[in-house]
Amino acid sequence: MSGLNGVNGAEGADGPVTRLTGVGVGPGDPELVTVKGVNALRDAAVVVVPVMDSGERGRAEATVLHYVEAAKVVRVVFALNEREDRARREAAWDAAGTRVAELLRAHGSVAFATIGDPNVYSTFTYLAQTIAALVPGTEVVTVPGITAMQDLAARSGAVLTEGTEPLTLVPVTAGAAVLKEALEGPGTVVAYKFGRLAGEVATALRETGRTEDAVWGSALGLPGESIRPAAELAEGGSLPYLSTLIAPARREGGRGGKL
Repeated sequence: MSGLNGVNGAEGADGPVTRLTGVGVGPGDPELVTVKGVNALRDAAVVVVPVMDSGERGRAEATVLHYVEAAKVVRVVFALNEREDRARREAAWDAAGTRVAELLRAHGSVAFATIGDPNVYSTFTYLAQTIAALVPGTEVVTVPGITAMQDLAARSGAVLTEGTEPLTLVPVTAGAAVLKEALEGPGTVVAYKFGRLAGEVATALRETGRTEDAVWGSALGLPGESIRPAAELAEGGSLPYLSTLIAPARREGGRGGKL
């Protein structure tokens, strides 16, 4: 992948260059979109935002609309939460890729807005692979975005890493057992998308002795924001799907103890 130069419709040796830009727009707070991200959204001819089948305005679209006019935004349906029906998921990806390919051929430059960062558990990865086959020669670039774990750390005061501590990021869609294994290891553990398994996450924290100092948050930077100690997680309960958990490393020895 090459760097973003902000020029639309650039001419290559064989004619116009199509460009697909994945733009991370952060967890939801529009003030957390980077200057480079805003410029990429404004420079693109079209801004694609992912939506589920119901087609409601998603978090990415709500953020994008703070910076570009609605007429420039195109909703494209993705099977964002489909994990069990692979055929349906693949069909949705193919359809989405076909739609974005049409936009690229028609306009030359398309930005894809994704919550968080386009290189961290993002649908953009699959879209870029699809476009590479449908529109050969397309320049694919990404603009990094602030992640939910960074935002939650800032809002809660949790420190993600110190000294030589490792940081482990686990999507709980892989199962609570994967999270428990990470919690049994060293360093800070961050869990994404754990809301539907909140009860199992509470159990894993308790069984590994990691409940103290752990925090969780959802709807960060939005009107419905919730940030709570993990000790308040109810075993058997559930939370919003995109909830984030931070279980800080066990720290002893005072300031600089992990250096």
